Amino acid sequence: MFCIPCVHNTPTPGQGRCGHLLRLFRFPSPSPRGSAEEPHVSGQSHLPCPSGHCHIFFSKIGYRRCSRFHGRGPRLAEPHVPRACPPHLLGSPGVGHGGDFARPGDSGARDAPAASAPAPRAPPAHLRPPRPRRHLSASAAVNKVLARRKRKRRVSMAAAAAAAAGPVLWRRLLGLLPGRPGLAALLGRLSDRLGRNRDRRRRRSPWLLLAPLLSPTVPQVTSPPCCLCPEGVHRFQWIRNLVPEFGVCSSHVRVLSSPAEFFELMKGQIKVAKRRVVMASLYLGTGPLEQELVDCLESTLEKSLQAKFPSDLKVSILLDFTRGSRGRKNSRTMLLPLLQRFPEQVRVSLFHTPNLRGLLRLLIPERFNETIGLQHIKVYLFDNNVILSGANLSDSYFTNRQDRYVFLQDCPEIADFFTELVDAVGDVSLQLQGDDTVQVVEGMVHPYKGDRAAYCRAANKRVMDVINSAKARQQVLHAQTFHGDSLLTQEDAAAAGDRRPAPDTWIYPLIQMKPFEIQIDEIVTETLLTEAERGAKVYLTTGYFNLTQAYMDLVLGTRAEYQILLASPEVNGFFGAKGVAGAIPAAYVHIERQFYGEVCSLGQQERVRLQEYWRRGWTFHAKGLWLYLAGSSLPCLTLIGSPNFGYRSVHRDLEAQIAIVTESRALQQQLHQEQEQLYLCSGVVSSATFEQPSRQVKLWVKMVTPLIKNFF
Repeated sequence: MFCIPCVHNTPTPGQGRCGHLLRLFRFPSPSPRGSAEEPHVSGQSHLPCPSGHCHIFFSKIGYRRCSRFHGRGPRLAEPHVPRACPPHLLGSPGVGHGGDFARPGDSGARDAPAASAPAPRAPPAHLRPPRPRRHLSASAAVNKVLARRKRKRRVSMAAAAAAAAGPVLWRRLLGLLPGRPGLAALLGRLSDRLGRNRDRRRRRSPWLLLAPLLSPTVPQVTSPPCCLCPEGVHRFQWIRNLVPEFGVCSSHVRVLSSPAEFFELMKGQIKVAKRRVVMASLYLGTGPLEQELVDCLESTLEKSLQAKFPSDLKVSILLDFTRGSRGRKNSRTMLLPLLQRFPEQVRVSLFHTPNLRGLLRLLIPERFNETIGLQHIKVYLFDNNVILSGANLSDSYFTNRQDRYVFLQDCPEIADFFTELVDAVGDVSLQLQGDDTVQVVEGMVHPYKGDRAAYCRAANKRVMDVINSAKARQQVLHAQTFHGDSLLTQEDAAAAGDRRPAPDTWIYPLIQMKPFEIQIDEIVTETLLTEAERGAKVYLTTGYFNLTQAYMDLVLGTRAEYQILLASPEVNGFFGAKGVAGAIPAAYVHIERQFYGEVCSLGQQERVRLQEYWRRGWTFHAKGLWLYLAGSSLPCLTLIGSPNFGYRSVHRDLEAQIAIVTESRALQQQLHQEQEQLYLCSGVVSSATFEQPSRQVKLWVKMVTPLIKNFF
């Protein structure tokens, strides 16, 4: 048995909750699931500390208080007084205990500080009145999400510490078996074997008992609202503590509605580009429409060479290595003519995930290797104009595959940021050469041949440098605009020659690259879902309904209304595919049915509704979120980009989207119409939906889905 200090050193007075240790040992939760006390989160249990303090005495079969330190009686009703863990509780068993820990009634218990008067025993958890939900500020919500992640890392360290104490426990157990030499020898050999494995891995050490006390504190987001900023942004301005904030006029933001409009706009923008064309996508298709796009690029590059003055037009294309190399005719072969003809102006980067390496890379066949990790960012940039979307560069995305698209016109700061971001990812990617070979950028670690940890560190630094430098620039601009010594009015600025109107819309780029330990999009999304208040409405759409457990728990545990739009099997991109891929729509139906069953079991059918998109001859690939505040009929925030809110988006792929926060009623109306247009082509999911013959899932699909759901 051993005593570990609880890192949750600010429990509710009188409760003494020790969530850190209880998450480690997985005790059953005393509060009923879905109670008003707090939303249930799977795998996270809360149990009051018997002593009312931050130290618990654990054994293999449960827990009891450390009587030598805490005294005898339970003090749950006593106000919490944080205490430092005595050194004898962190040392080896026997130090300060006379060879064993003290028990109630021992002399050690008499040495403990005595309470002035024993407080009455608190009632059981299930008999206490529900505690009202405390509304957190946005900054506090971000800190809560960051602290939850920090506690998870501390739990793993505490688990390693518990395992490190294993040999000591074995030796004490051997001392209790003097008449069993055979068993003692067996346990001794097992203990030595475990000890050697521990030393070889160099993961566990008795010093890890101090890890919760020595680890750095969770970064806090405490910036107060700026009294000079426009009031409407107060609610979401906490996002700028994580990423750069770009203020624009709503007239520069246009929401596109159809694949054809998206395709024609891209061609038109390529033809008039003068300085840069930056395109990041999963892949480039091989059909006639994709060839038309490549021809536009070639024509624009030719014009730049024929101009009277030398043109500095640069074309940068970022694709995924595995998806872009699939088949004999692929994305690489489509772009080779541009590379061969304009080697000084064209750059093609192919991102290769560091997780696909070694024997795994040799054994997994083509197409299946794409499940390990991808470059999934979709950004299309032309001079100072940017298109953010979830659509790839393929003919179906130009004709009959529904997605979302937003066009940011004349936004140089945003264009600069995404240019630098694509360049950063390109620098850590493989560079396509004119002879269809690939090379690593000079001085960069190879993504699958080099050291994985070194590569990920270099990639993290390269991408975070872009984010931090842009954030610093925007903070300086914000300070000059709202906190300068002489604040200019809009009329004064116009008279001085700056005709740009005051911003009423704010753009926040959200990046998610879990292989590089960059989790900004995940933190912001979790915080938005956590802070969704009663009366608010969240419209969430994804082409592949496979929410992470964290997102699922937040949807089921918060008080906002949710309408989730997902693809029916007939409009799923894998519908009718050959081989194993043809069963993927059925797997999504199985996941959808499980989630709907959980909604019904909690009685949340009126608050959480599922709708399926169906349109004859079309497929569905739209993803994103619209947030309507309580009492509002128009959205004030939307998320648009590449993430699907699933395990792949959070843990495996490189993702990017933007959060658009606007006070402009005209732009809010555009976003509302976009949402209505998508939801009009849908039907509400009910129990009868899953009774249809087309929704019957084969047994083998049900059995395999839990094993492979994190790969699609």
